[in-house]
Amino acid sequence: MQHRPFSRVLIANRGEIALRVMRSARRLGLGVVAVYSDADRDALHVKQADQAVRIGEALPAQSYLNIPAIIAAAKASGADAVHPGYGFLAENEDFAQACKDAGLVFIGPSPQAILAMGNKAGAKEIMKKAGVPCVPGYQGADQGDEVMLAEAKKIGFPVMIKAVAGGGGRGMRLVTDAASFADALRSARSEAKAAFGDPTVILERAIQNPRHIEIQVFGDSHGNAIHLGERDCSVQRRHQKLIEEAPSTAVTPELRAKMGEVAVAAVKALRYEGAGTLEFLLDESGEFYFMEMNTRLQVEHPVTEAITGLDLVELQLRVARGEPLPLKQQDIRFSGHAIEVRLCSEDAAQDFMPQSGRMAYWQVPDSIRVEHALQSGSEIAPFYDSMIAKVISHGASREEARGRLIVGLEQLVALGVTTNQAFLLSCLRHPGFAKGEATTAFIGAHRDALLAPPANSAFGAALAGLLLYVTNPQAPPWRSGRSLAATFPLPAKVEFSGHTHELEVVRERDGSYAVAKDGRQDKFEIDQLDPAAIRFRHDGVMDRAKFLRDGDRLYLQHRGVPLAVTDLTLAAPKAAASNGGDGKVRAAMNGRVVAVLVKPGERVTAGQPVLTLEAMKMEHVHKAGIDGVIAAIDVAEGEQVTTGRIVAEIGA
Repeated sequence: MQHRPFSRVLIANRGEIALRVMRSARRLGLGVVAVYSDADRDALHVKQADQAVRIGEALPAQSYLNIPAIIAAAKASGADAVHPGYGFLAENEDFAQACKDAGLVFIGPSPQAILAMGNKAGAKEIMKKAGVPCVPGYQGADQGDEVMLAEAKKIGFPVMIKAVAGGGGRGMRLVTDAASFADALRSARSEAKAAFGDPTVILERAIQNPRHIEIQVFGDSHGNAIHLGERDCSVQRRHQKLIEEAPSTAVTPELRAKMGEVAVAAVKALRYEGAGTLEFLLDESGEFYFMEMNTRLQVEHPVTEAITGLDLVELQLRVARGEPLPLKQQDIRFSGHAIEVRLCSEDAAQDFMPQSGRMAYWQVPDSIRVEHALQSGSEIAPFYDSMIAKVISHGASREEARGRLIVGLEQLVALGVTTNQAFLLSCLRHPGFAKGEATTAFIGAHRDALLAPPANSAFGAALAGLLLYVTNPQAPPWRSGRSLAATFPLPAKVEFSGHTHELEVVRERDGSYAVAKDGRQDKFEIDQLDPAAIRFRHDGVMDRAKFLRDGDRLYLQHRGVPLAVTDLTLAAPKAAASNGGDGKVRAAMNGRVVAVLVKPGERVTAGQPVLTLEAMKMEHVHKAGIDGVIAAIDVAEGEQVTTGRIVAEIGA
């Protein structure tokens, strides 16, 4: 096999995966080049690269999906290899071919392998011929609405609609009955077209309550192939993974060997080079069905690294240079248990709606592996995936790994943009997850319990009141020790979690603080107050919290649970209800209008879909807040809108 040396790697991606690839590349003595859009001009991956090249405007289609711009960036910077990361162009055979045509080493499989396995319909045909069990479904060329509905009825509801070129949950819908099929099909196609440039979909029978199990594989240019065991990715929302672990509690050594054997056979049949993953559904009886193959590195690769001790990015780089895999199947050893959670900028309580804005305060613990590309002040743009970090733990046992992850996640500080941090902690603490029983139905089945306010929410409100008091510019400066008299009693009105609360804070003669709310009184003694941290005593316990005061907003985090509080004490009453009760439909996030579902003059009822926004690669339907007639549509399809903008108006 021809040796393929390279010395400088361009990373055709952004964020945490760009930094992750840089780390391994530099360890092998390679130079690294970053690319960036206008939205990422000041991003960490840009600052830490040896060189960085602008490739276009903020939208992915104009930058990270722009193949000519990325090839030109490689030429301009002197890069001789390209690592695609994951997402964007990582599974695009045209990009792999363009790199090859330009004389660049593509760090991944051949364009032919990507083409063969990247298309879900074609991949299933290949797997069927290889004797791999597949989920029953339809992957025909006729994509007509009537044909698709007829095929769905033939398969039997519930069915899954899946984008053939898709991944990461985009272009995927679970449909439970024929009546909702047409809307789900339109939405899946629209999302698939926006994310991948291809609206084609396939249908599959929905396997009820399965485990989502994937096998990590590697092949080289010398015909060698190995698997690195399985990962269990069953905990998902919106068909996107949220928690991944290795090994799976549902996979026996015998089943692991069987699934691994099938995966390796597929790799050899494809003459596959580099990292790949075969994804399966494992049903309650122990039968498994092939879903798709990801011809790239996975987001969740760190859990495999943790239990094998291998650097998967380094293996990718070595295989791309033409080296043989440095180990055989019998050399693979698994040690302990690893779990990863995906920290996302989203509001779990609002159906996981993506959030963008400024991450005012960001701090990660030293005690645990955190993959991220953030610092205090970083902007979370609305144009890309909502995942902003991954937190990974490893322990001798699953329970040890779970405990370490809970502590690490509690210690991580993310203030200024709403994240799913508290929701992740709820998942990790849930008895079903603790017992290793979670299937893909886990979040749906336990949603109310997982979203329930923390048991100490009343304490959080009291602590917020204390911090609003001691950081109020009108308050006497904090000092330790006794006070001659109770000074500056502060009646306060605050808003958090969608509710308004009345608080009263008083400094007592002994130097302590009393916070009264709803007949409850909490007493605090402050030991230390820094600009972003407080150490205090409450009920005889020394404790601490991180916080950030930004005008009338207070961001507070205590034991891993963030709280965003608005001080309404001096604020004018809100005018119209922000939930649309005034007849105005407002954009719930920064996003792009992908579908206007009503026309001026049309009568609508409360709760009826009005238009669809696409943000962070997912679609979000906006609904009418009242009954009435559409008086105006204030946006057009394709338009980019900001949070709070009026997009439609409803009159009587």
